[in-house]
Amino acid sequence: MANMYKPNILDNEFDEFWSKVNCFAVMDFPYDQRCEFVRNANNCIHGMNFLPYMHLLACDLKCRNIFEEHTYGTLFLILCFELLLLLGHVAHYYYTPALKVVSRMLHMNDHLAGVTIMALGNTLPEVFANMFAVFEDTPVFASCVSSALFVTMFTGGFICYISPFKMSAYDTVRDLVFFIFGAMLLEVIIINDDMVSLAECILLVAVYVIYIIVNVVDLYIMKRTLRALAREINALYELPQSEDVKERRETLQKKFDFLSQDDRVPILQRKTTNPRDRTFSFLTKVGSERVTIDMEANRNIHYLRARSKNHRLFREFFSAIQPIKLNEWRQATMLLRAFYIIRAPGVFLSAIYIPLVDYELDKNGWSKLLNCIQIFLNPAVTITMGKSMVFRDKSKLWYYNVPKDVKYGLYSLVVTVPVAIFVFFHSNTSAPPLYHWMFTFMNLTGSIFLMFQCSTEITLITGVLGFMLKVPADFMGSTVTCLANSIVNLVTNTSMALQGYEKMAYAAAIGGPFFKILLGAGSVFCVKILFGLSTSMDCMIGAYGENAFVLLILGLLSTLLWTSVLNFNARRSVGIFSMSIYGLYIIFSILIKMGIIHPYNLDAHLKSSHAIS
Repeated sequence: MANMYKPNILDNEFDEFWSKVNCFAVMDFPYDQRCEFVRNANNCIHGMNFLPYMHLLACDLKCRNIFEEHTYGTLFLILCFELLLLLGHVAHYYYTPALKVVSRMLHMNDHLAGVTIMALGNTLPEVFANMFAVFEDTPVFASCVSSALFVTMFTGGFICYISPFKMSAYDTVRDLVFFIFGAMLLEVIIINDDMVSLAECILLVAVYVIYIIVNVVDLYIMKRTLRALAREINALYELPQSEDVKERRETLQKKFDFLSQDDRVPILQRKTTNPRDRTFSFLTKVGSERVTIDMEANRNIHYLRARSKNHRLFREFFSAIQPIKLNEWRQATMLLRAFYIIRAPGVFLSAIYIPLVDYELDKNGWSKLLNCIQIFLNPAVTITMGKSMVFRDKSKLWYYNVPKDVKYGLYSLVVTVPVAIFVFFHSNTSAPPLYHWMFTFMNLTGSIFLMFQCSTEITLITGVLGFMLKVPADFMGSTVTCLANSIVNLVTNTSMALQGYEKMAYAAAIGGPFFKILLGAGSVFCVKILFGLSTSMDCMIGAYGENAFVLLILGLLSTLLWTSVLNFNARRSVGIFSMSIYGLYIIFSILIKMGIIHPYNLDAHLKSSHAIS
């Protein structure tokens, strides 16, 4: 018994090796040994999302040399492009119209909708993904700040370039000042005492809550001011019309007209999407007039007092799910037809899965048979796939969990099937029912789920390609991975700006990163503290975090400067300037990776072994 071997720390580390090792470490192994490594490493299963890429390469495709590896990497890139097309289609034709409907229902203006609904929808899935990955050695501060730098500077600058507009002065200054304060507060919290406490996490959340309250109260005060101005203008009309009364009334009317521009989200006529109608120019163009549409006329444009409620039921259904419209196909060039063919699978999938609610379209996008099917199909698919892919058993791939998780989706049929039957017998094909707006909730859940899965898959594919090319993990995490995680913000904000909602898009480009820096980082810190994980400065900042932070603060301060100088007119020149700040961060990161310059952080201090304690 005296000679019995006692396991030490190194033995325990070997026992836990397969549960902790990163799957991408397989790239350092010989090709003939990779399959065994992938089968044993837990991260090769729970670290993947839709497809197990490393298992495909090592075991299924049996990749044995660099040429095959790069060939399969090219196929992954094609898949990445297809996912990007699906993400863009869902964002432009389903997600952004639903955001406008919800914003209008809640009586929000463009700015408040941008910093709340749109910012949360763009950022919340990524925040949840970061919380699920708290056990990974990811520098939270570097990731949050790098993503914020991309969204605020690059996406915000891109909005200014493609669609110059007049900013809301007070709202923009308030958001930028809050953002600067929040970013510097996070920096101080991480650096102070070299650790993050639970009270400091609560402080971060409190600052964001105050920011939202200030925005809501500001809109409430503005609406009260508008009502008071309207009453005062009406009272002046009842007085004798002297010169002083007329001058007073005109002054109040100008103030009323100015404030009413930001009263409520309008439904605008969508700008042309025909490439032949677009012209390119390096000069800043005068913004086109915002043309509102008659929502009631669009809703009842095809209303018929017919005896049958199912007039042209199946023709309307097949027209709605048709992936390529015949009139667009006839007018398209050869290159555009190729684009339609490549995009067709994603168009068909989104048409079947996501209910369309768009006040800009005839009948608001209503298709009776399709929408009745989506009443039970959308929740069942979302619940089943969400349980199998997001809240799944991490020891198995998601499709092994579908047979046992499908029961949760079937439970929803108890409620949704009777509702679908009621809607089918109650509604009419020629006009949407009064409760058509309720389909917006299924639209948002389906759109966000699809966009989140596409973004996650694109991030994983870029990670696989990065390790194939031997790119350092910290460099990938602070540049390419952050860009891939923020692709939803870029696509949705750009789509909203192209539709004439530049104020909402730019507000989301500030509100989304602000949410991620405060609530995103704060929630991850809270979870780490509760699980007893390290929240020290070294593991939070990384090699590129301070560089991103300095450039983010400089970018926000420069935005404050040029907005004041240009009287809050967003021009193409400042768009290029803002995007160049993010380009400067990429240049700095590349130079740091190559060892040409030193990162803006503290070096580790080595103590002399001969020092007297």
